[in-house]
Amino acid sequence: MAFRRPHLIQGFSDATPVVRLLVLTQLAFNVGFFMVLPYLSVHLSSDLGQATAVVGAVLGLRTVSQQGLFFVGGTIADRIGTRPTVLAGCAVRIVGLLMLGLTQSVAGVAVGAALTGFAGALFSPAVEAALARNTGSPDGSTSRLDGFALFTAFGQIGAFTGPLIGAVLLQTDFTIVAVTGAVVFVFIGLAHLRWLPAEPPAHAGGPLVAGLSEILHNRIFLGFALVMSVQLVAYNQLYLLLPLELERGWGSQAPLGVLMAASSLAVVVGQLRVASWAGRLRLRVALATGLVVSAVGLSAAAIGAAVGGAVPVIIGTASFVLLMALGQMIASPTARAAVPVLAGERFLGSYYGVYASIAGMMVLPASSLLGIIVDAAGDTALGRAAPWLAMVAVMLCAATLMLAAKPRRTAAAPARE
Repeated sequence: MAFRRPHLIQGFSDATPVVRLLVLTQLAFNVGFFMVLPYLSVHLSSDLGQATAVVGAVLGLRTVSQQGLFFVGGTIADRIGTRPTVLAGCAVRIVGLLMLGLTQSVAGVAVGAALTGFAGALFSPAVEAALARNTGSPDGSTSRLDGFALFTAFGQIGAFTGPLIGAVLLQTDFTIVAVTGAVVFVFIGLAHLRWLPAEPPAHAGGPLVAGLSEILHNRIFLGFALVMSVQLVAYNQLYLLLPLELERGWGSQAPLGVLMAASSLAVVVGQLRVASWAGRLRLRVALATGLVVSAVGLSAAAIGAAVGGAVPVIIGTASFVLLMALGQMIASPTARAAVPVLAGERFLGSYYGVYASIAGMMVLPASSLLGIIVDAAGDTALGRAAPWLAMVAVMLCAATLMLAAKPRRTAAAPARE
């Protein structure tokens, strides 16, 4: 087959109706989510007068209830099917967002935050499993890699536009923002009720934890998920090390919005082309390449921090943001496209749920360790570069492990069908 360079509109047009629905689902999910959550901390501190510790606890509760429970949502999707799980997730998020916007007590907001997070744990593995089942068939339809590339690109559009919509609505009141977010999920639920096929669940008759039990015995998959979790840890530095470095080197976090917008734009414009290129590589080579590219971006930030001064820091951090986006474009869709083969095409909801939970659970200790390094390091060239260099070492170790994996462990899961 001739090598082609697809673009976003072409890829979306070529996809099946179900794939288009799932891709638009991710866009709408992120619009509804990101129009509310970025402003929750301000609502808690300014509107409700809560201390920073309380704000952090509520935001942490939301993260744990989503990242830590993805495996629960995936297990439920395997047992009752994709459509009911997605509909349940939409209903839970609607309730959660309404509680965030309408409740004036900290306890009510905390419950709303937890429900909002758990909703994501319900529908995200279900949607990814459905996308995997509806791509990569031998009839020439969208490959799994192209499907997940579309999924990533459209999700990035939602992640970029959601906060902009929220910022406009926030000129009135946070309640309006939260209620509007809930309305978005009402329409998402109705769209899935109408157009998402009601396929019978593949594992309805077995024990509830059958998928999780199988995963615990799949050492190849667990090793794969653990190695690839470092990519999420590295990506999380957009929210931890990057703001700190801008504050220290530039004097403020003012460039952060521009850098994040550039990252989103790069993914939207380049994701399908990068995924198409990555699909020509062997799986382990493609994944290792994504990890190394991210490591190069982290190295650029380390150099800028070590040199110091506004210009080196902005060059280093801008290079980090763009190279991290490129690394994500290579590694993320490729890894997700490989999960079904590593799973033997069974219990896909559970496998995607565990894959996401492992990555999510790695972020907390890794971020804590990086915070310790930041606090302990002095204001010297090496001290400023130390946390970035620590992440570089982690990424290069992960890339080495991926390349060293025996071909039989990864070649069976091609990056493209």
